[in-house]
This record gives sequence, structure tokens and C-alpha cells, in this order.
Amino acid sequence: MPKTDEQTVFMTSRDRVLSALRRQPIDRVPRLLYEEVIGYTPPIDRLLRTRCESRSPLETFAMDITRVTFAPTALPRSRFADWLGAAAPEALGRGEVDEWGVWRRGGDFHHFVQIESPLCGTLDAQRLDDYPWPDLDQPHRFSDVPRQAANLHARGLAVAAYAGSVFERAWSLRGFTELMMDLVTTPDLAHCLLDRTAAYQRCAAAEFARAGADIIITGDDVAGQQGLLLRRETWREFLKPRLAATIAAVKRVNPDAFVFYHSDGDVTALIPELIEIGVDILNPIQPECMDPAAVKRAFGDRLALWGAVSVQRTMPFGTPEQVRAEVRERIRTLGAGGGFILSPAHVLSPEVPWENIVAFFDAANEPP
Repeated sequence: MPKTDEQTVFMTSRDRVLSALRRQPIDRVPRLLYEEVIGYTPPIDRLLRTRCESRSPLETFAMDITRVTFAPTALPRSRFADWLGAAAPEALGRGEVDEWGVWRRGGDFHHFVQIESPLCGTLDAQRLDDYPWPDLDQPHRFSDVPRQAANLHARGLAVAAYAGSVFERAWSLRGFTELMMDLVTTPDLAHCLLDRTAAYQRCAAAEFARAGADIIITGDDVAGQQGLLLRRETWREFLKPRLAATIAAVKRVNPDAFVFYHSDGDVTALIPELIEIGVDILNPIQPECMDPAAVKRAFGDRLALWGAVSVQRTMPFGTPEQVRAEVRERIRTLGAGGGFILSPAHVLSPEVPWENIVAFFDAANEPP
């Protein structure tokens, strides 16, 4: 944990976050719930609304980072009717089709959904050209973002913005199995689809950076708990250059912005190359399959870490004292020398009790 001095006693949240990412002295490790920058799941949102009463979770727990968002699209979802086939009336009637045309069919278990992909089945380059893509490359979608960012900065908060994914967005459109087969059997088609999703991510990332966001969130789940879902060579061909282009676009318009990369699972094999192309922050450092302290020792001088508190074990099923113990351990091992944002590794599941959320922030408040 960095030492406190007279210059860091009265830090704003934004000062604290930026100083931590620059490995400068801070008064305490910055902290937040991951959902504050990616969106709360409905069960946890309801829990927090009830328990926090008239205050927001951001205010209740003095979190250091929040988010800005682009404006919703005005394009009608009905334009996807031909692409959803016989299911179109049900999908559109239930309001479960997102602006990309993916039907996120509601399930019967909490917030989980079933993905229905509009580009599954026979696909060629002409069909990709004909698809009714979203308008995320239009400036009007981002026109209010500078005002949002300035208002949050005036409140002393650090600002993050989610620029979207490339691989995950592509497989949600195409179908996971279909895209994985495309990578092997029709690589030119896979490149065409990934070019589309990458272009939208690159555009959103640059617009957010230009608007003054401090942290640009990117990411793709490219690993499971046993290792990568793709061969490294496949990742290098299809995903690495596109992520590198997004990072370059961010740095061109705002060299001071930090680029955050998220992937669940064990991404240890990719860390050196993520650093090589300019990733500043890695999330979530999933403790079920990665050793956070080992990652810090190996890469902490070149890569900031965000997350690392277990959402599979400790937060939902541990006691409050076990939560406090894990938080203290992460601050001790990952906070040393800066470069750490304390957070649960991912969104909180419905099983997480209120007492464990309180325990997380209680331990984060303890003096070094």
C-alpha cells in the first residue's frame, strides 16, 4: 500500500484513481463494485435500491469510478424482422432484441438469457453487407458524453466508458459454434464479421476518449478457467490486431486515457502481448484460476490490475469476516506500489448477501 503524505490526504476520487494507475502516492486504494461501470444485475440492483434508500450505491459506499454512456439509438428494432425469421413477432413483441438484432431471450433464472443469433446459418459477404447494422458510428450518439464526463469530473469522480467487444459481439450475432468454425473453415468470412464489430468498438472507444473519459473499457472473454478458448496463433491473427487498433485510436485522441481490457478465465498466456499493444489495465484477475499476487509480481510494473476479489466463492458464500480477509490480502499484495483498483472480479450474483457487500467496503476503508 503506498504511503500517505500531506499531498494525498484530501484527494478526490479522480485524483486517487489516476494516481494509483500512474503508481504515484495515494491515500487509499481506489474501490468500486464492478457493476458501477458495466451495469448492475437486476437482483443486486433491487438489493442496493432497498438498502441504500435515498442514496445511490456510488454515494453510499464512496466508490471512486462511475461511467458515462452514449445515447440510445432511434433506429427501429422492426428492421430486424426479416433476420429473426418466424420468431420475429415474439422477439420484437417481448422487447428483447438489442440494437444489434440479437434476441436476448429471457430465461426463468434471475438475469440469465438465451442468445438467439440473427446471422446463424448460411452466411456470405453479401449477407453481411445487407445486414441492418447499428448506428454507433454516428456522432449524435456521443454528443452528450462530454457534458456527462465534465459533470462527473466536477464531482471529483473518475470516469469510465464501455466501448464494447469484438469477439463476443461477433459470436452473439453469428452464434458461438458457427463463429468458431468460421475461424477455421472460412477465415475470410470471419475477418469480414470481426472487421464490422471491431470498427464499432474502435469508433466508440475514440469518441469516449475524445469526450474526456479517463478509462476506456474493452474486452472479450477469450479464456475459461482451464486456459484460452482459442489457440494463441488464432488470437494473434483475428483479435490482437483489432484490439491494437482500438488502443491506438484511443491514444491518438487522448494520450492520457487508460485502456482497460476484460477477459474472464486464465489469460496469463496473453499478458505479455496485451502489454505490448498498450493495454494499461487488466481485469478481472479471476482468483479461481489466476494467482493475483503472482500476476502482480510478474507484470505489476507495466500493467495495472482491477478486480481480484472472488465472486464465485467469497462474495456469495463466504462470511463477512472471510470477505474482509480477502479484501485486506488483495490490498496488501496488489496495492503495494500502486497500480491496483479494488473490486469484485465481476458482477455480483443474486446469492451475495448485503452483509458481504458492507464487509467489502468496511475492509477497504481500514487504514493501511
